[in-house]
Amino acid sequence: MAHFYPSLTALLLGLTPCAYFSDLNALPSTDQKLKMLYNSLDPTSISQHLAFYELYGDRPQGRQALQDAWQLLSGKESARAQSLHEIPFSSSVVQALVNLVNKQPDQELEALSDEELTELEKLSSSLAHNKLKGHYVWSEEAVWTLPVEEVDLARGLFLSQFGADSRRIRTYEALMDLMALQILARLPASALPEAKIQAINTLIFDELGFRFPPHSLYAKDIDIYTFLPSVLDSHRGVCLGVSILYLCLAQRLNLPLEMVTPPGHIYVRYRAPKRVINIETTARGIHLDSGEYLGINTRSLQQRTIKEVIGLAHFNQASVFWQQGEFEQAFLAYQKGDPYLPHDPLLKELMGYACLLTNREERGKQLLTEVKDHIPDYAVTRSTIAEDYLQGHIDSSSIAILFSRSDDNRQAQLAKKQALETIVKEHPRFRAGLLQLAMTWAQLHRMGEALDTLAAYQALYDKDPEVNYYLAILYAQRLDYQRAWHHLRQSEQLVKAREYDCKQLKEFRMALVKECPE
Repeated sequence: MAHFYPSLTALLLGLTPCAYFSDLNALPSTDQKLKMLYNSLDPTSISQHLAFYELYGDRPQGRQALQDAWQLLSGKESARAQSLHEIPFSSSVVQALVNLVNKQPDQELEALSDEELTELEKLSSSLAHNKLKGHYVWSEEAVWTLPVEEVDLARGLFLSQFGADSRRIRTYEALMDLMALQILARLPASALPEAKIQAINTLIFDELGFRFPPHSLYAKDIDIYTFLPSVLDSHRGVCLGVSILYLCLAQRLNLPLEMVTPPGHIYVRYRAPKRVINIETTARGIHLDSGEYLGINTRSLQQRTIKEVIGLAHFNQASVFWQQGEFEQAFLAYQKGDPYLPHDPLLKELMGYACLLTNREERGKQLLTEVKDHIPDYAVTRSTIAEDYLQGHIDSSSIAILFSRSDDNRQAQLAKKQALETIVKEHPRFRAGLLQLAMTWAQLHRMGEALDTLAAYQALYDKDPEVNYYLAILYAQRLDYQRAWHHLRQSEQLVKAREYDCKQLKEFRMALVKECPE
């Protein structure tokens, strides 16, 4: 973990607290200088006080810094600082605290001893997650049977990844407990939810520097940036990874948050009777209006439970295996997520495709039959892949190509285009293949070919609001306003049938009216 609040001088010098103190330690250590250093500490920073104690523990100011750290860890409601001899810190526990506080990004966390963990857990015993039944279970099977409101997200995720390695689990939990205690040290006892959200944002994004990883990293190893231990170790995470960390801290702070999953994305939300705060964890926790997450085929936002969030981590891991062509591993990842998402249509569909590619064809067909007609409540229309496979319009190997990873560079796009052309030539009624080919043509700035491919899709199936929207745009660009209006109206009728007033269509209608009144 990086430092929490470096002093102003440390910020100016670009140093962490330990480096800052070590640099000044090279100067003659007089009581006056030590007093000046001590007075420069952020009075609410646990890390600065522990770092100061580590360097000057044999001096009165260093011992006072340890007392201050104890008060911050114990809570602001402590009546007064205890004497140093009354502080229940052994030297090993103090060192464990220092190591946790000063853990650097990409440094793997070493498991603490049982004695150290027991002492640290006394400090965090007042955190809200300790009241959950899920905090006291030690098997995945026990998590499956818990009521959703009793699940400790961190414990469930760690059990799912580490099994019964209790010391490793408790060490990562201690790291998050320390983060939560640092947040509480800066909040009044009656802090409002909005203040807690701001404090979490400040800690994880501004002070600890958690960031979305560069595309070159997450595209290949999205699972590394999804699972909580890797996110804590690296200080990097994709939307799911950082959102999971956010929820784990919220559980410790008694802050009720929701996990929201627009297609292909995840973010965190606080909902009050008269206010909603969306927390975009890929953009340092900023609020975006809920409408920004909607699309032509996304009419509402799906909310996930804490238990389902554990399953979604395995979803992301399966996607990596898909992209790498490791279909057996993808199937096993979906299978591991299944107990947390027992009747989820998307899981059934994706597991069905994995079955087709791992010699489990009968089971795959059964799963796809169950979901082929399903329209999610949040969507305007259904996916067409399952139906096309069951009707013989596509084979399993082509589905594998459809889900394969493609980089953003032109060479990769050309290779993807060629593969998709081969698929649709062999399977001209494969709608998802045609749509993805059209999108690839558009990425290559070949709008004529994109238009022709979308028209071929439309001839097979004219009930897709997105395809009608894209056709309307492309015809408008060609000044073919009659066809543009035709496809816009079709798209509007389709979303209206699902009781959805689509912002994107309204904006496009206004733009089209300016060019050619209806």
